[in-house]
Parts: sequence; structure tokens; C-alpha cells
Amino acid sequence: MVVSNPSVSTTLGGPVGFWASELIHAWYEFVEVGYEVTIASPKGGRVEFDALSDPRDPSGYSAHDILSLGFIHTPGLVALLENTPSLEGLRVEDFDAIVVAGGQGPMFTFPQELHLHRLLAEFYEAQKVTAALCHGVCALLYVRLSDGKPLLADKTLTGFANVEEDFADSYVGQPVMPFRIEDEARKLGANFITGGLFKEFAVRDGRLITGQQQYSGRTTAEQVIAALGV
Repeated sequence: MVVSNPSVSTTLGGPVGFWASELIHAWYEFVEVGYEVTIASPKGGRVEFDALSDPRDPSGYSAHDILSLGFIHTPGLVALLENTPSLEGLRVEDFDAIVVAGGQGPMFTFPQELHLHRLLAEFYEAQKVTAALCHGVCALLYVRLSDGKPLLADKTLTGFANVEEDFADSYVGQPVMPFRIEDEARKLGANFITGGLFKEFAVRDGRLITGQQQYSGRTTAEQVIAALGV
């Protein structure tokens, strides 16, 4: 599983990271069926939650997320976020699947993470399950296959949708993200579909699996498990 490194929003100016539930809910489904999960980041090192995704945040925005709260209060688990391995040190042949979590951080960091783009292409072309959810789907926009064709061309996928960006922009009072995944995916010839405003939703197109937003970690993981068949 891949999460973003900490960064700063160029639109709002504050710190950004990855969304807790998008990692933790999927991670839980995987370990429950006996998978070994490595949590990595493009640059390695300590990774951080988006503040609103932390169930301890004073806003109470994610106070309902008791699964993430349990992860955070389990020392051996939260330690997995303190020194993540970098993607450059990982080999495709050592894994059966790759799953990229979202949050705000990916939108400001993943467009520049060339090694992540190459790794996603390598997983896909090695006939391995390649998955992403929410704003983590933005990494797929930059993936080119060995024939030069965009990975997303002619693919059916989902991700953080325009209706959800509209909601977020209205809530904050200004544009939150520097671009929109749905618009960019359509430019590449993708069939972008959604399950409704902030509804749990994931879609599988062969070995490509995508989840819509922060409520889709579990169902995205279920699709990955079904695709692996183990």
C-alpha cells in the first residue's frame, strides 16, 4: 500500500497528508484474510494523516472512525507510519498487488513522483492487481505503458468525483484541489463513473481497481481480494 509523504497545499496553504481511513480500512481487510501488507511512500520516512481524517482532530470530522482510532492507539501499528520504506527500494516481483491510498497530499505530490508512475505501469504490465482510491487515483493519470499509451485510456474507473469536489469547494469557500481527477481522466479517454455523492463505491476493470473516496477503503480492498482470488 502506498501513501503520500507530507506536503503543503498550494491552494489553501496548510499541511496535507494521506487520508487515514483510506489506508487503515483497506489494510484491515487485507490483514483479516491473512495478507502481508507493506505500507510505503514515494520518498520513505514518516507519513502523516490529513488532519480532518484523524479521529482525534478537534473538528470531530472523523470522530466516527473507530477503526482508525484503534490503529492509532495500537503502538505496533502506528509505528508502521514512522519510517515507511521508499518506493525505490521495493521490487514488483516481491508483491502481488499495489494499492494507492488518497487524501489531499497526493494531489500536490503524486504528479511529480515519476518512480510511482513507473511502478504502477510495471505492476499493471506484470499482470498484477493495480488499485487506487479517492485522490490516490490521480497517480494513474500519469502512467504510460510500454507502448506509450496512457494506462487509463479506454478504462472504466472511479475516483474523487466532480460532485464531491464541488461540495468540498463550497464547504471551504474556494477551490481546494489544483485539478480534478474526473476531468483529467476523461481527457485520457477513460470512462469515469461514480456511485453517488460520498457513497461507498469501487469498480474493477480487469486488474485495474479504483475506489471513489474516503468511504470506499473497505469495498476497494474487497475488490482487490476478489481479484487476487486468495
